[in-house]
Parts: sequence; structure tokens; C-alpha cells
Amino acid sequence: MVTSITLHGDEQTISAYIPCRADAPERMRRLLILGVLAVVPGPANAKPSAIQCPGENTVEMRYCAEKSWEQSDAQLRQKVGKRLMEQWHEATKALCSAAYAPYKDGTIYPQLVLGCDDHLNRALLKEFRGMGEQ
Repeated sequence: MVTSITLHGDEQTISAYIPCRADAPERMRRLLILGVLAVVPGPANAKPSAIQCPGENTVEMRYCAEKSWEQSDAQLRQKVGKRLMEQWHEATKALCSAAYAPYKDGTIYPQLVLGCDDHLNRALLKEFRGMGEQ
């Protein structure tokens, strides 16, 4: 079997003939699979690097904002009851969503809202400390 490849230039046509075996498609498929397997990495032995807050990219910054919020939220839960905490979450979610509504379609929006929630949690915690709580 002979396969022809024709290249068209501005002024001339160049033809090249490449001999092919009848089982060439099957051989190409096998070579392609072997090539992919050679490129696919095995299990990673490297340890993931520790994230240094506040982070260097959006994913790390969101991670850091979430960890900070989780910490302030846990501290606040110790100060107020469950019902009051639910009301607090509803209020801060509404306020922070409204404050950053212009950024709603942006990739930074979740981080801004989470940061706002965290700041409000910390402001309330500061008020508790101001009333003699340590």
C-alpha cells in the first residue's frame, strides 16, 4: 500500500510517497496508547507544599480566607447560642452579598464575601472582649 502526500506551494507541487503496511492504523493506535502511557505520571511522591497565607494565587487566597473564617466562626459559636448564630449568619450573608454585589460575576466574589463575613465575626468577637470577655 502506498500513501501519497501532496504539498502545494505557490509555483510548484511536490509529491512524496510513503510506503504503508496494511496494519498501519492498528500499529499507530498502539503507538499512540504507548505514547500516552509514557507521558501520564504515576502516583506523586512529592508532598504538597504548605500554603503560606495570605496566599499567592486565587485558590490559595480563598483557602486562607476560608480557614480564617472557620476560626472566627468557631470562636463566635462559643460565645452565642445556636439560634442567635443562625440569625447572625443570615444577616452577615445578606450584608456581605449586598456590599460586594458589583463583583458577583467575578472570580474574586466568593473570597470577598467570605472575607467580609470573617471581618464581621472578628468585629463582634472584639465587642465581646470589650465587655470583659477574654
